[in-house]
Amino acid sequence: MAYSKKVVDRFEDVLNNPAAHGVGRFDPNDPNIATGMTGAPACGDVMKLDLKVDPDTDVILDVKFKTYGCGSAIASSSLFVDMLKGRTIEEARQIKDKDIAEILDLPPIKLHCSVLAEEAITKAIEDWDIKHK
Repeated sequence: MAYSKKVVDRFEDVLNNPAAHGVGRFDPNDPNIATGMTGAPACGDVMKLDLKVDPDTDVILDVKFKTYGCGSAIASSSLFVDMLKGRTIEEARQIKDKDIAEILDLPPIKLHCSVLAEEAITKAIEDWDIKHK
């Protein structure tokens, strides 16, 4: 199975400069941080996503992630950082796994990575909704 050039380039960029791609975490005690974590026991991939949200506008100000898994999982995670920054929570709800898979040109055997990314986004939004309703 060959990774697409998009996956390889993004994965290598994350490895070479993790801070520039949102690798890390925010203070979990900050009330403006929402967290989503998901994993796939079959392949061992785990994604943790932190959103820093403006509580007045619901705009996602910054994003951090930690992912343990294959190149496609890490590439998918770094892509959702780019896709989420500057969007509202409502706009973030519209991001689907197929969007991530298409952008990265994921092979069929790696589509679960884009599904995990969507699940992490969904769980972070659910966390935000619980904290701010």
